[in-house]
Amino acid sequence: MAAAVPWGVGAGGADGGASTPPQPVGRIHPQPWMTAPETVAVLEALAADGAEVRFIGGCVRDSLLKRPVRDIDIALAVPPTGVMALLRRAGIKAIPTGIDHGTITAVVGAQCFEITTLRVDVETFGRRARVAFTDDWIADAARRDFTFNALSCTVDGEVYDFFGGLEDLGHGRVRFVGDASERIGEDVLRLLRYFRFYAHYGRPPPDVAALAACRAYAEKLPMLSGERVRVEIFRTLMATDPADVFALMRAQDVLAHVLPEANGIERLKMLSWIDSRAVRIDSVAPDPVRRLAALLTTDADGAGLIAERLKLSNRQRDRLVALAAGPPVHPELLALAVVRLLRSLGRETVRDLALLGWAGELAQTARLTRGRNTRWIELLHGIDQWQPVVFPLMGRDALALGIPRGPRIGALLRQVEDWWEEGGYAADRTACLAQLRLLAGAAGRPR
Repeated sequence: MAAAVPWGVGAGGADGGASTPPQPVGRIHPQPWMTAPETVAVLEALAADGAEVRFIGGCVRDSLLKRPVRDIDIALAVPPTGVMALLRRAGIKAIPTGIDHGTITAVVGAQCFEITTLRVDVETFGRRARVAFTDDWIADAARRDFTFNALSCTVDGEVYDFFGGLEDLGHGRVRFVGDASERIGEDVLRLLRYFRFYAHYGRPPPDVAALAACRAYAEKLPMLSGERVRVEIFRTLMATDPADVFALMRAQDVLAHVLPEANGIERLKMLSWIDSRAVRIDSVAPDPVRRLAALLTTDADGAGLIAERLKLSNRQRDRLVALAAGPPVHPELLALAVVRLLRSLGRETVRDLALLGWAGELAQTARLTRGRNTRWIELLHGIDQWQPVVFPLMGRDALALGIPRGPRIGALLRQVEDWWEEGGYAADRTACLAQLRLLAGAAGRPR
């Protein structure tokens, strides 16, 4: 949840209906992302003909909270074709990613900048809108989703706030610009974005008007593409404490329409405590697929259907199915059993299963003994320290012993591998060949 805003300036926003021009309400001191050569190059290119250029949205919001800035969004009152021309004149790569809606992406080195022309929505069609370009900063801000996402600042750091975003940010309020129902009606994805932003920036209690609008529009969520839903679910899962927000989503009838299998909220709560605060192991970090697996109560087939619905990548799908189908991993397992799982499932899957097992145990008994938690940590260390062992025989070894080609070779090699595994992987190549010869009933000498 969000901390108090540390900028030390008065909060509050300008009145969008005032006759006097709005005034800045504070200042962001120069940040590395603002003064980086790539940023300066883009700003100078855009301002070359005298246009006012501002940073807008998330980069302003996160700078005020002293959080890392990942995406740099810029706005100005120049038509997109003019933006393209300004960038190209400066030798900067310009990509028309959403030119009809006024969005251009500038690329300088490895850094991308999303540049939008000030605009207003003339007519909305679900996720699409017909827009008109404008030179009115307040009108542009009025079409944005949340008050703190409507913040903007000049290249010198002067902050403009037209809808009380500073105060909302400082108090952990996630509040729609204008009427919540109208904003969600324009784009139902904003419903899921509300919970995502509440997970990362909000503090209780949630905005009453926002929740009422979310309940009213929840039945529209199946209209969204699986990709859009996945992005919002994953980003919400990556909050420090996502479980309470998913409980809120369930209470507002939201999960019933996008993720009805999300019944493991308490297990998710425990997993997010483990992977973000409880242990200091380099290999353990928050992961959206593992957290999704903790949230779900389903089997392998159900996990496959969820993966299809959310349009997961093949790798994400395989991980989710493996975690839904995987055997329990816990500290009571014999070392040999753990090694067998590591060889058959891989280190990542076994680690995930152990973390899910620990979280599930905590969900049942929230205060485990110190010794019990230590045993879970030791298991995780053991998984990290495991060194893969390779079975020393291959099909050509069976052929060399005179065993005919065919399925019998695979069956015999599996028997020898089981024997080798039961012996703790101690048998070397010579011993394994002898065992193969014994099982095959064939004479011959090992190479």
